[in-house]
Amino acid sequence: MKTKNKYITFILLFTISFSGMAQIAESDTDISPLLISEKVPSLNITSIEGKKVELSEVLKEKPSVMLFYRGGWCPYCNRHLSAVSDIENDINDLGYQIIGLSPDSPENLRISKDKGDLKYKLFSDADGALSKAVGIAFKAPERYSNKLNQFSGGLNSGFLPVPSLFVVSTDGTILFEYISPNYKQRISAALLLEVLKQLKEK
Repeated sequence: MKTKNKYITFILLFTISFSGMAQIAESDTDISPLLISEKVPSLNITSIEGKKVELSEVLKEKPSVMLFYRGGWCPYCNRHLSAVSDIENDINDLGYQIIGLSPDSPENLRISKDKGDLKYKLFSDADGALSKAVGIAFKAPERYSNKLNQFSGGLNSGFLPVPSLFVVSTDGTILFEYISPNYKQRISAALLLEVLKQLKEK
């Protein structure tokens, strides 16, 4: 896909409510995500080693591709993580780093990392503080309760993040976002690379 727009944005939402941030929406179609030019708040996330880190400390290293995914139990998430991993060298060559975030506990992050042979960093947002602040958290259907509790180490009280991809600058400013309530639909590796190339040219 070729475009000369300053920013390329694909936000696939059926309904968007702007009634408030840092909350859990009633459903995946009621989320209120942060928008392009807004800043991702710097909250604590947990590394795969179990250490609390400030998101701003991670982002300041270089512009970042932030992947919010449902968890290592989700086959669609795993396929997308692997697809992004396949183009990691190209992403790095463009000057970006990749950061994966999910409600999974550090132990389960490691399982996903090893299983998918992922080289990029994964972080835990088990209590959903960051997902809520970004505006992509929603109340999970009851059928997910046991799974979410298990994979989060007992910290997930019943939320899911809408699978989302944000490209952010070193100060956390959102440059691009792709958000879809349809968890089976993710941005393709080819389109992501095109987006990153366009952003580098601006």
